[in-house]
Amino acid sequence: MKKYFPFFRKYRKALLLAPALVVIDVICEIVQPELMSEIVDNGVMHKSMTSILHTGGLMVGLSLVAIAANVGNIYFSSHASVGFAAELRKGLFNKIQEFSFSNLDKFSSASLTTRVTNDVNIIQEVVMMSLRLLIRAPLMLLFAAVIAIRINASLASIIGIAIPVLAVSIYFILRRGLPFFEKMQQRLDKVNGVIQENLVNVRVVKSFVREDFEKKKFGYTNDELKEMAVRASGMVVLIMPVMQLVMNVSIVAIVWFGGNKIMSGTLQVGQLMSFITYITQILMSLMMLSMTIMTFSRAEASSERILEVLNTEVDIVDSPGAKEKNLLIKKGKVEFRNVCFKYHPDGAEYVLKNINLIVQPGENIAIIGSTGSSKSTLVELIPRLYDVSSGQILIDDADIRDFTLLNLRTSVSLVLQQNELFSGTIKQNLKWGNVNATDNEIIAAAKDAQAHDFIMSFPEQYETVLGQSGVNISGGQKQRLCIARAILSKPAILILDDSTSAVDTATEAKIRASFSEHLKDVTTLVIGQRVSSIQAADRIIVLDNGEIIGLGSHDELVKSNAVYREIYESQQLQKETAL
Repeated sequence: MKKYFPFFRKYRKALLLAPALVVIDVICEIVQPELMSEIVDNGVMHKSMTSILHTGGLMVGLSLVAIAANVGNIYFSSHASVGFAAELRKGLFNKIQEFSFSNLDKFSSASLTTRVTNDVNIIQEVVMMSLRLLIRAPLMLLFAAVIAIRINASLASIIGIAIPVLAVSIYFILRRGLPFFEKMQQRLDKVNGVIQENLVNVRVVKSFVREDFEKKKFGYTNDELKEMAVRASGMVVLIMPVMQLVMNVSIVAIVWFGGNKIMSGTLQVGQLMSFITYITQILMSLMMLSMTIMTFSRAEASSERILEVLNTEVDIVDSPGAKEKNLLIKKGKVEFRNVCFKYHPDGAEYVLKNINLIVQPGENIAIIGSTGSSKSTLVELIPRLYDVSSGQILIDDADIRDFTLLNLRTSVSLVLQQNELFSGTIKQNLKWGNVNATDNEIIAAAKDAQAHDFIMSFPEQYETVLGQSGVNISGGQKQRLCIARAILSKPAILILDDSTSAVDTATEAKIRASFSEHLKDVTTLVIGQRVSSIQAADRIIVLDNGEIIGLGSHDELVKSNAVYREIYESQQLQKETAL
């Protein structure tokens, strides 16, 4: 629970007022049956109108106070629970933003979506019920039990038998139902995953005419969720009939034994009426408690999933001395010293092995290799999207772990293989690179990325609104906007991970020429698949199976490196065949 305390901080006043109002409501309600007994036994039996009016007026007044207290409790409990849920969602989202790539690899995006939305809503419901019922039910149970015993202890013994029977029944029902709630949330993750995957890849689905297949896949996953929800609910709804059975049997027993006591003169009619009301309140309190416990049981599964996110240790953070040093990247020199890396600490195989490399400031380095040779992994280590398993990466002769993440990632711009844009205008997307960029700077970056001309062809130009992930522009246009966004950040080191694969060769050549002219002082690392796009680089790294097996200029590698020569000759052959 300590993990949740910070999210309540803003709503401490509501958290105090809601229970206080519950106490007032319970006190007003608990004395009503005794006042009714007073009206029957003293007012009606003795035909005292004064007593009836006086006691009846007091009941009306207490009822009005109870109504006001109940309305206040509803307001403050809603305010506290909804506010808490909003803070918790914000906290979860902020924590996810801090996750490294390796942290994110542990959770699916669908699961994180479910945790931030559905699981938080369930916890919100628990908080609301706690502020309304969890305090009210025990108080009502305690007060009603004390007064019932005071009225007639022997009759109260009936409820002493009913409560343990009820408690044992609820325990076994909830014990059977809890595992189903955990599985139900997991099935909900799968449903969200199918929906998310379908919406992201809807164009692929339609192009391959796979709508029927997707419908069947969703139907199967949805049916699995329904089946688990029915099983969970089926166990829990048993609580209500058990409650009703115990309540009805108890009241019948009380009426029977109480009637005999009235006939023997040891109990008055009004007392029996109030006693039945108190017993009903006791049983209703137990019902409210069981509903709260039921909700808590379901929420326990959701809470574990939320705490799993909150308790996840972010493995890439600023080192203790980084903020004090406040190092800035000025030159852009990059050095790998005996770097090895594997995705899982307990994994057997390294995906990068003994990487030793020095990239001088302003140098243009290209990286080529077969699929799966860990080219992307190599460059993702530089801005610490992952941390090295062993060895060191240095920038300007300082270990990258001595830079704050803010300073490091502000100066290292990485255009990932998967190009992503956000809903909003083209200008808003470009300003992700630099929120303070002027219009002239934005246009200059777009020109360097060869994006300005196609932007100007749109009616709204830079104010053109992009759909989610840039669905209303082509793949090549999206890549050029991502490159412009990276340039706009004015990095010391620019990394392009196969970022021109959807761009034609002529446009790609213009981008390279623009880089040579305007980004000559920027250290550039380019991952490429086409030899034609990288052969002008100062040096080319040939990567194979996570190891550097070649390093040099295009001409040097063609002569000395068999793997590079094979790639080059195969692409040349393809080009000649196409001609």
